[in-house]
Amino acid sequence: MGETIETDAGGIWVERRGEGPDILLIAGLSDPAEVWQAQLDGLADRYRLTAYDNRGTGRTPLPEGPLSVPGMAQDAAAVLRALEIPAAHVVGFSGGSRIAQELALNHPRLVRSLVLMSTWARPDAYFRSMTDYWHWMAERAPDERAMLEAFLLWIYTPRAHADGTVDRIIEETLAFPHPQSVEAFQRQLAPFRTHDTLDRLAEITAPTLVLAGELDIAAPPRLGRAVAERIPGALFEVLPGEAHQPFQEVPDTFNARVDAFWRQVQAQS
Repeated sequence: MGETIETDAGGIWVERRGEGPDILLIAGLSDPAEVWQAQLDGLADRYRLTAYDNRGTGRTPLPEGPLSVPGMAQDAAAVLRALEIPAAHVVGFSGGSRIAQELALNHPRLVRSLVLMSTWARPDAYFRSMTDYWHWMAERAPDERAMLEAFLLWIYTPRAHADGTVDRIIEETLAFPHPQSVEAFQRQLAPFRTHDTLDRLAEITAPTLVLAGELDIAAPPRLGRAVAERIPGALFEVLPGEAHQPFQEVPDTFNARVDAFWRQVQAQS
């Protein structure tokens, strides 16, 4: 069971599971903490995992005024401090990987290591056009189901669309009692589509693993490779046959890879 914790940035909903070295899981656009269920379940025998709802997602309210990636990174730092976690292995997915980058840049002592999944640093013309369409689609789709059916074409593999995985995710999303509003979706999307960290990535000192899905059309491997090339000592790996959200589609593979990375980091500490 999760709870709302009070931070210096306001109330933020968190889910915690397990015992061991601390892991902070930062979700992407529109995803509540539940998106990490396979990690909360599958890694809790070795780690203490914390997932949370970003501003305007799930049970964490949307604030007044524009959102920013550095501001959302401040929320992540506030979660760690409120929970008295001195440093954590940080996993950021998609938009959450942008938050994780800023967390490592602005609060380096809080970050023991970084896993950046489906990441980018500088949006290109394709990315900007894609996200412009998402913004338009959120308000023009005839209903939430139609929006999800269209949006998830960018997120999951053809395999997941064929085997019923996407249908299940749509039904679970429609049944979720804390849906995201169109305004919150668009306001979260805005900073992710424009924020640029490329020229600052060399300042990141945390051990870093960058993962990309071979079939990812939302954040293709070329964008992840550009991130890894700028972070000193970063590892870059492409997951064959996977798309934007492999930690949901192939959680055992994802969990095993991040576990091996964390063990390596801890052994070298």
